[in-house]
Amino acid sequence: MGTLIGLSRQGGIATLTLQRPDKLNALSQELLRECQEALKEVAADDRVGCLILRGEGRAFCAGADVSGMRELDPARATARFSGETVWQALENLPQPTIAAIHGYCFGGGCELVLACDLRLAADNATFGQPEIKLGIMPGAGGTQRLPRLVGMTLAKEMVLLGEPIGAPEAYRIGLVNRVVPAEQLLDEARRWADKLARLPPLALRMAKGVMNRGRGLDLPTALELERLGFGVLFGTEDQKEGMRAFLEKRPAAFQGR
Repeated sequence: MGTLIGLSRQGGIATLTLQRPDKLNALSQELLRECQEALKEVAADDRVGCLILRGEGRAFCAGADVSGMRELDPARATARFSGETVWQALENLPQPTIAAIHGYCFGGGCELVLACDLRLAADNATFGQPEIKLGIMPGAGGTQRLPRLVGMTLAKEMVLLGEPIGAPEAYRIGLVNRVVPAEQLLDEARRWADKLARLPPLALRMAKGVMNRGRGLDLPTALELERLGFGVLFGTEDQKEGMRAFLEKRPAAFQGR
């Protein structure tokens, strides 16, 4: 693994850490490349039941590295977000993901958070899509994922004004699942991750995939997708174990089969 990110695994929990604290974990091309490699590694590892995404130092991520962007021409700027980006890889990761957010969470960093399944915020977290103040706009999902989470009215306020919001407001509008004291953030993220890592991985992956794909479909088609996924899970050993354990009033021992 490279020097700008860290990837560790403890039991069924993987932790991906942005490690550029002197730049508030600003997203350079090299950091994004290392993240892409790490996400591929996690996706292929069946031992991983959940991924935590966090930042080292005073911030989760202050956004893109502007010094590396200002001389881009239109073609190269567009090319940065072509193909499968880090944001898409994170959203499409088979395992559930938890963003553990503290300090600044701006621009491309906020868009990383939007691509995660669950979001825990420290009480000192600040969120924003300030690209408009640089003469540009969000380019990694801010104009698309954000409205799907908080609604178009509030998303336009954040994108068009470019003003930051604090953790309590982020919770109020549905941008984050929970706000906790900063010193408890990682412990809480690990508690959530531990719960997810103990649940049936095939059912988690199916539920995540159906929800992600279904939101872009009309309701009848999405419901059919849900029905098919529901039926497929009845062919798994985990379904048999889960229902047997429920009837026997004991904890289930899921194996991912």
